Amino acid sequence: MEHVLYSDGNEKRICWTIKTDDTTKEQFREHADIFLDKVTELQSKYIALHVGLFWSIGVFIIKNDDTVKIMLDSDEMISHLSVDAKSQDTITEHRKRFINQLAEQRNLKLKYEKITRENNIASKLL
Repeated sequence: MEHVLYSDGNEKRICWTIKTDDTTKEQFREHADIFLDKVTELQSKYIALHVGLFWSIGVFIIKNDDTVKIMLDSDEMISHLSVDAKSQDTITEHRKRFINQLAEQRNLKLKYEKITRENNIASKLL
């Protein structure tokens, strides 16, 4: 099955929207205390993607062997996540590792696609 995952974040909150066929689920969370007002917008976007993917697996939306098209409004995230590039930022590097680990454990096919900020439907939840 194919899913489309949008995510976003700021210094206070993370959010994600997942679309599967005719179903759309939207979620948001306040940052955990360890991250609240302590992360950059880019770091928050990575956290949102990681949590959104993990949540979607946990509530059985995404299942083993599924395809997830990840819609990103950050050129930096696209270039970091779609190749084996390393980042000097430990938060983003850890999130990348967790995202790849989830994909490997569940045999997910992740496809990254660049979108504009205006087309990120998860952003309205911030």
